[in-house]
Amino acid sequence: MKKGIHPKYYPEAKVTCACGNTWTTGSTIPEIRADICSACHPFFTGEQRIVDTGGQVERFRRRLAQAATLQQPPVEKPAKKAASPTPGKRIKAKAQEKPAESES
Repeated sequence: MKKGIHPKYYPEAKVTCACGNTWTTGSTIPEIRADICSACHPFFTGEQRIVDTGGQVERFRRRLAQAATLQQPPVEKPAKKAASPTPGKRIKAKAQEKPAESES
C-alpha cells in the first residue's frame, strides 16, 4: 500500500442519529450525524410516520384541503334529445321511397 494516498481510518467512529440513537462503526470520518436510523425509520418500526423535508408534506395537505373546499357537486345536465338519423341515411331513405320511373 502506498503511503500518504489513503485517508485516515477511524475504527471507532461514533454515529449519532437525530432520534438520539448512537453506535460505533469504522469510517474515515470520526463523527457521523444521521437523520434517520433503523431505530426510527418507518420501514423497520412499522409506523406510518411521514418524514417532512422542507415542509412539502404540510404544503400538500394544505392544497388538498383547499381543493376539497372548492370542489362543488356536479351539475346535472338536461337530457339529450333523441338522435336523428344522419343526413346520409335520410337521403338514402328518400331515394328508396320514390318509385322508379320507367323509360318506355
